[in-house]
Amino acid sequence: MAVVMRYKRPEHNHSLIGLWHIYEMEMWAEDYFNMETQAYIEITPENGGEFQFGLVTGSLNGYIEDNNGKERFAFTWDGADEMDEASGSGWLQLSSKDQVNGLIKMHGGDRSTFKARKAG
Repeated sequence: MAVVMRYKRPEHNHSLIGLWHIYEMEMWAEDYFNMETQAYIEITPENGGEFQFGLVTGSLNGYIEDNNGKERFAFTWDGADEMDEASGSGWLQLSSKDQVNGLIKMHGGDRSTFKARKAG
């Protein structure tokens, strides 16, 4: 019987790890982006995570990059827009201790800036 070895992603420690509640989006109104649940983006210590706003959901995979001397979490994502497969990319960066600014893009489609606050 063969033993299956799985890759374990290393854990990281940076200021963007955690759950962030989205409170503003450039492209969509609050009644849409909070329609099913409080819109959010969550970054895990393994630099993965997930998000949902409106009827768009996804899992993400990212990394920390330098953006003019500030940490920025850049990511790609894969998920769904309503019932259709969707993917894209984005980033988020601290604007203050408990707030981030970000951008989310859908491959071949819409893009929107957003603002979010640290949950809890």
